[in-house]
Amino acid sequence: MKLAATKVPISTVWTAPDAPRDIDAPATAARPDVAAWAQSMDTETRLGLHGRTLTQLLFAEPVLVRSERDGWSEIVAPWQPSSQDELGYPGWIPSSHLGELPRSAENPVAVAVPTAALLDAPGGQPVATLSFGTVLASDERSDGHTRVATPDGGNGWLADAVLRSVSEPSSPGDRLRLGSLFLGLEYLWGGTSAHGLDCSGLIHTVSRVLGLRTPRDAHDQADTLPNIPIDEARPGDLYFFARDQKPVHHVGFVSAAGMLHASETGKRLENEALTDERRATLVRAARF
Repeated sequence: MKLAATKVPISTVWTAPDAPRDIDAPATAARPDVAAWAQSMDTETRLGLHGRTLTQLLFAEPVLVRSERDGWSEIVAPWQPSSQDELGYPGWIPSSHLGELPRSAENPVAVAVPTAALLDAPGGQPVATLSFGTVLASDERSDGHTRVATPDGGNGWLADAVLRSVSEPSSPGDRLRLGSLFLGLEYLWGGTSAHGLDCSGLIHTVSRVLGLRTPRDAHDQADTLPNIPIDEARPGDLYFFARDQKPVHHVGFVSAAGMLHASETGKRLENEALTDERRATLVRAARF
């Protein structure tokens, strides 16, 4: 195995090299346009992602490459813990999406707004648009900007206003504030970016911005995070849902209204009261 890093803003992870459909070409291109891809899909097309997509990698995210075949790389993503593999979340991405790990640097920072321009200099020209949840090592600040290390030995600059230090202490209110940035965003199976989130992707990506290493999938989150009595849950905690004798299939942030969550394909991220159906399948609560 070799170490690499995602060198595109968002790389979608697939179950196999032959999983993408023709409509998925914008997501698998050498320079993927995930925003255009998401906008091109209606509900039926999005439902077709089940069994095809698994998760998404963000810019500069490290991966372990297990094998390569026909322009595709079999990888595991160590920043996305999973019960499927002790090394991280497994899947396939186009090899063109991979580059060398960024050079070593300290002070990791996260993009804490939906999207942010990576610049060639403080106040300079944009070279890429990065998603919420992107974590980069930083080594210098100048004129309201922070220099960050990028794949293949490069660097770039981000405005301080779009960043949050992942070492900064966080509160339950921070989880709800950051999750609320995406109210109205259409659900995307396997999504962990500003262009689409699934239920556990919301929890995982918000946690990443706050410096918390959280499993990628809802059932692993339920099994890993400290469980608490459901009636003791308070805003910023997590609710988990499962049907009789089935694994946990859904998760959301507890909120004053009820729950902040990415509901399901065909719906949008919302903050709403728990429905009777949700209450009937509420099986666990957890606290970070």
